[in-house]
Amino acid sequence: MPRPSVIRRPAAVLLTAATLLSASSCLVRTPDQARDPVATSALTPDAQDGPDPALTGAQARSALVGEADLGAPWAPSEGAATWRDGMLKATTNAAPDCQRLLEALYTEELFGSPWGSEAAVTALDDTDDLAQLRYQVAAHRPADVDRALAWLRTLPGSCGQFLATTTRSGAEAVQVEELPLPAVGDARQGLRITLTGEAGTDGDAPVLSVDLAAVRVGDQSIVLTLGAPGTVLPDDTARRALEVGAQRLAQVRDEARAQA
Repeated sequence: MPRPSVIRRPAAVLLTAATLLSASSCLVRTPDQARDPVATSALTPDAQDGPDPALTGAQARSALVGEADLGAPWAPSEGAATWRDGMLKATTNAAPDCQRLLEALYTEELFGSPWGSEAAVTALDDTDDLAQLRYQVAAHRPADVDRALAWLRTLPGSCGQFLATTTRSGAEAVQVEELPLPAVGDARQGLRITLTGEAGTDGDAPVLSVDLAAVRVGDQSIVLTLGAPGTVLPDDTARRALEVGAQRLAQVRDEARAQA
């Protein structure tokens, strides 16, 4: 039987609006890019290399990760997760950046339309944890990607905690934290977003955790989202996917350059 990983908790532990709004003022952080010298030293492509050739659809698809890379119980997705519309389709009266983050989580689009080629996308399900992973490879202008990564880096400070209203499930509290990523690609940024809904009549509150990660590899980008009910996501899944995927994308990119 599937084992949902929803963490049960009494209604008393849910944050009130006043608590959230007061707490958010204490969470402003100054981004410290010195923690990641790889990211800060590679914010623009090497001018000597020139622009990457556009990947063909087959090349982009070959750079995706799949169930074989992650192992059981991951399998091809059977459709959008049930928690997607329930907890990710939401609006907020907080800062505009917070609304932009909610929209990015729901649409899974960070960089706008692909540049020069179509995006390649795959989705995988882990029915043991009711988790879903979406992995996208696309070409985007490096400057556009780096601006989006810099914006993501500010969100634990500007949107550390805020309130949102879902379309289907009432109010929810949103917490945004930085997510450490492996040193892959030329630049990268990750966030862990935790959404906590209102407690029901049984005292249980729905909780959803979502990891959002973006990586630039030359003129190509990777966007990964991994969500699951509860406060614990499948162990190291996002890290493994990014390590395998970034290496694979770099190989595909080198092959495309050699053939150009």
